[in-house]
Amino acid sequence: QVQLVESGGGSVQAGDSLRLSCTASGRTFSSYCMGWFRQPPGKEREFVTAISRGGGRTSYADSVKGRFTISRDNAKNTVYLQMNSLKPEDTAVYYCAADLNVNAFLHVRSFEYDDWGQGTQVTVSS
Repeated sequence: QVQLVESGGGSVQAGDSLRLSCTASGRTFSSYCMGWFRQPPGKEREFVTAISRGGGRTSYADSVKGRFTISRDNAKNTVYLQMNSLKPEDTAVYYCAADLNVNAFLHVRSFEYDDWGQGTQVTVSS
C-alpha cells in the first residue's frame, strides 16, 4: 500500500498557473506508475494525466493537452502536475493516484489505480 499526500491547490484567475505536488510513501516510488485525476463539482472523477515508472512516458486527456505537464522525481518520491493557462472548467478537486500493478502502463480509468491521495482543490475564476 502507498500513502499519497497532495499539495499546491488554490484559487487563481483564468490564465494563471499552478503546480500540484504529490508525495508518496510506503513502497519504492519508482516501481509504480502514477496518475492525476480530477472531479469537477457535480461531475464524476475524470482522468487528467499519467506517467510511467521512470518518467519517460506520459499520457494526457485531450482537455489538458498542451497546458498541463506531469513529471516525477523518483529521488524525492514526488509527482508533479504543472498547470498552465488555467480555465474555469479546470475547477475541480485534483487527486493523485498510484497504479501498483506490475504490468500497468498509463492507465486512464480510475478503477485501475490502487491508492489515492486526499485531494486538493483548484478553483479557477474568470
